[in-house]
Amino acid sequence: MKEKLGPRTFRFMMNLWPCYRGTGGRVTHISPDWKELRIRIPLNLQTRNYVGSIFGGSLYGAVDPPYMLMLIRLLGPAYVVWDKAATIRFLKPGRTTLFTTFRVDDAELAEIRRRLETEPKIDRTYRVALADADGTVHAEVDKIIQIRKKEARTEEEHSPADARAR
Repeated sequence: MKEKLGPRTFRFMMNLWPCYRGTGGRVTHISPDWKELRIRIPLNLQTRNYVGSIFGGSLYGAVDPPYMLMLIRLLGPAYVVWDKAATIRFLKPGRTTLFTTFRVDDAELAEIRRRLETEPKIDRTYRVALADADGTVHAEVDKIIQIRKKEARTEEEHSPADARAR
């Protein structure tokens, strides 16, 4: 989404986005500064698996995009941010609503910018813990996000057809 939506509108749109809506997860909060995002994954007919717990695909799908989307927003258009890899560990069956919070602080943003002054690209690993209302962790996801600075493009790179016509 290239246009600059506010956090409230973005949360609303995210929850309607078909590929995210299908996970069963719901974004419940995005802070005004985009440094915190919270998700809820209920156990219901949409998320329940054969054995009565939350389907692993729902758990992973619900936590897949937030760090990438937050970093895109926080770092701005001078950076390229991509999901690179992830692993999920199932610790206990999720038989109730699970919650998680994503946070990116100023120190993390400063470290990313500092490292990209001397490195062409970096990988950052973020751990996401999915816990119930009592704080018991049921699953952990490690997300690896790759970040690089956007290269300055020449006029010819922007429009190869125009360059050939010259």
